[in-house]
Amino acid sequence: MPLSKSLASTLLATFFATSIGCGSSGNSIKIVSSLPRTGSARGQTDTMVNGIKMALEEADYKVGPFTIRYEDMDDATAIAGQATSDQESANARKAANDPNVVAYIGPYNSGVAKMSMPILNEVGLLMVSPATTAVGLTKPGLGEPGEPKIYRPTGKVNYFRVVPADDLQGNLAADWARDMGMKKVYILDDKTLYGQGLATIFDKRSKELGMTVVGRDSIDATSQEFRSKVDDIKSKQPDLVYFGGTTQTKGGQICKELFEGGFTGKMMAPDGCMEEAFISAAGPENANDKVYVTFGGVLPKDQVGKGKEFVDKYIKKYGRSPESYAIYAYEAAKVVLDSIQRAGKKDRAAIVEACSQIKDFPGALGTWSFDQNGDTTLKTLSGSIVHNGEFEFVKLLGSGGEKPVGNDREKPVGKEAEGK
Repeated sequence: MPLSKSLASTLLATFFATSIGCGSSGNSIKIVSSLPRTGSARGQTDTMVNGIKMALEEADYKVGPFTIRYEDMDDATAIAGQATSDQESANARKAANDPNVVAYIGPYNSGVAKMSMPILNEVGLLMVSPATTAVGLTKPGLGEPGEPKIYRPTGKVNYFRVVPADDLQGNLAADWARDMGMKKVYILDDKTLYGQGLATIFDKRSKELGMTVVGRDSIDATSQEFRSKVDDIKSKQPDLVYFGGTTQTKGGQICKELFEGGFTGKMMAPDGCMEEAFISAAGPENANDKVYVTFGGVLPKDQVGKGKEFVDKYIKKYGRSPESYAIYAYEAAKVVLDSIQRAGKKDRAAIVEACSQIKDFPGALGTWSFDQNGDTTLKTLSGSIVHNGEFEFVKLLGSGGEKPVGNDREKPVGKEAEGK
């Protein structure tokens, strides 16, 4: 009789625990990444893959006695133009079923992470994400019911991320809006795990700070236009529109239609819009000096120390500056290499355990550790504004005891920035 899905999954996990947990033969190991390589995120992920390759090149594609092979996997489809749950699941199954794969870098989107996480947890494969920030992926009691246990069928943590989670970003974004004098806000989200989660956190914090939420709604990211939504926003006369979403879920188009439609306030978006594709979709003339973006770290041009070393090497090698998440992909690859080195064997369980023990890691992002949930101890976020067609640093949002950039003063925003 055919096996049930749960029984099949259990047998598969048992097989890999036996065949890989004891160390498979051969001196060749494989690292894969799963990122959206099709669609508007391609510009961002091109630089992320370059960052991964730079880390591997620095190691000469070797760690200990092992030779490394790298596979760049695409979790987006041409039809969707962005990452899909089905493609991410397929990538995870492919990685899980290859005994030479010892680490999985990715994904980029939180909404698809919830599909690959349980698949890779069952076979004990190390996941290090350079970009997923949804709270419930790691933090108990802050996300959806059952999170994060539903992503850990074995009960063990195998997923780690090198970016701060959205409980920090959503709260600090609201604090920044309040500090800029925003009194009335309209909150939109894209219905995704990431965007809706951020919008909910921003909504709650805004009300705690005494701001008035004049509207809260979701968009259908498959829609071709948002004129009726823009009209509703304008009728409420908010000082700020907060969009919980990404470039791929129409963040740039929302910006374009808002300001072309006569909206006179400001817009704020999270790190999912921190890419050149957002500005291109919005049009610099619409976004300039009107759009603020929060990000779990600092811009490439504001890096110092080892971060600046990475950016300088990247520019020398590729002839242009990387996008914001390239350094996080580079850091994720460095974490993987360090974990394999300290494990000392081709053993998935040992590599996961080595990663969980990372403390005071001297990386390109600073010195940091992983906590018991797999989250980075880095707490610093930055706020930027779109100015002259590019993102420009404004201020640090919550220092967390660190100051990773060399900016000693904040740049003017709001009325002061407008010269009023």
